Amino acid sequence: MSAGWIAVAGLGPGDEALVTPEVRAALAEATDVVGYIPYVARVAARDGLTLHPSDNRVELDRAQFALDLAEAGQRVVIVSSGDPGVFAMASALFEALEANPDRHDADIRILPGITAMLAAAARAGAPLGHDFCAINLSDNLKPFAEVERRLRHAARGGFAMAFYNPRSKSRPHQFERVLEILREECEPARLILFARAVTTPDEAITCVPLAEATPEMADMRTVVIVGNESTRRVGRWVYTPRSVSA
Repeated sequence: MSAGWIAVAGLGPGDEALVTPEVRAALAEATDVVGYIPYVARVAARDGLTLHPSDNRVELDRAQFALDLAEAGQRVVIVSSGDPGVFAMASALFEALEANPDRHDADIRILPGITAMLAAAARAGAPLGHDFCAINLSDNLKPFAEVERRLRHAARGGFAMAFYNPRSKSRPHQFERVLEILREECEPARLILFARAVTTPDEAITCVPLAEATPEMADMRTVVIVGNESTRRVGRWVYTPRSVSA
């Protein structure tokens, strides 16, 4: 096996102070950084480091490229925002690896990061303090009918929910449908949190009852957190109790 390796690293939600020391150490050793354009832009250029930015819809090509670099002896960091295992590049790398049986012994490390839903929850208090689920609302990699099915079952199951990629310019109508489903399944007073660009200078956090939520409150830089039926306010904070009444 070559001396090359791959680290799939989470850069956190935006604040450089939230990048872990483990990720910083991997970037310091890397010869190549591979990733989506805005994530690679967060990595400082230096001598001996080659940056390889690419578009957001070429995950498998990007993963295959990283495997090729590592096979050639390069030290490769694939960067994702947040955590690489949450709607990000870790699974894409393993999908590419599955198609390369001769590389199953490649030197691979997954380096966790602070994902946006956890950063948003911390800013608000503890809205994910009990059972919760995360749903990617984008239909780029799955039909929107599946998004609707999972959303409805999560709401009926009493989970707090964190939504990634809620509303883009190409599909503004879909988040309106998400709110319709939530209103069918949840009470009007259910708290819903919109956390935009969390931990960056553009951060904006809004919490409203479901009855007052509108599609325009979300965009692709927003993480949406929907509380469960027990989620409530205490002062300026929002939290979900850890106990559940019978």
